[in-house]
Amino acid sequence: MGKYTELKRIFEENQDPENAVKMEKYMRNLFIFYGIPTPKRKKLYRDFLKEEKRNKIIDWGFLDQCYEDEHREFQYLVTDYLSELNLLLTYDDIPAIRKFIDRKQWWDTIDGLDQVIGKIGLRDERVDALMLEWSEDANFWVRRVAIDHQLLRKERTNTTLQEKIIVNNLGSSEFFINKAIGWSLRDYSKTDPEWVRDFIDRHRDRMDKLSIREACKYIKE
Repeated sequence: MGKYTELKRIFEENQDPENAVKMEKYMRNLFIFYGIPTPKRKKLYRDFLKEEKRNKIIDWGFLDQCYEDEHREFQYLVTDYLSELNLLLTYDDIPAIRKFIDRKQWWDTIDGLDQVIGKIGLRDERVDALMLEWSEDANFWVRRVAIDHQLLRKERTNTTLQEKIIVNNLGSSEFFINKAIGWSLRDYSKTDPEWVRDFIDRHRDRMDKLSIREACKYIKE
């Protein structure tokens, strides 16, 4: 039995139709769910991911098969897989990851894949130029990845790059872009609140109120 088939069997055996309805409603009925809560879902394939990590090979065929499945839990599996095996990923793998970013887009997968890209960026400086390019992409979900790929970096944040990326997206009317800008600034405010205050002071006239509100959650304007 193949890996995908085995995991599908496990998901089906643990599905919760009642909870699936709630999860689908929460995600605006954009996707079909098995209804498996996140902690339980991750536990179901925890040992599988450990084995894949020991094999030290990214199985792209398997990941493509999972991402094609209509159930959202399989897209979550892909993001968890890439996160768990991130040290095996290189800059040359980004086009394969981009395929997932471009398909079945919503904040739940995008906010996992941006961290996958971000971790690669800590190992390869070429990601900086790519993220600056993505920050002007026609697809706003791709721009969101660029904006938030440095989340949780703390003192390792490239603030020059981050400012350029955010500035490229100021003036947007897209909720998910303005929210991402606010989150990126809010996260970095925990490390350098003065830098965030200064950024807001210099760009306030072009910033959406949502971005400012999110950015100032932990600081005083």
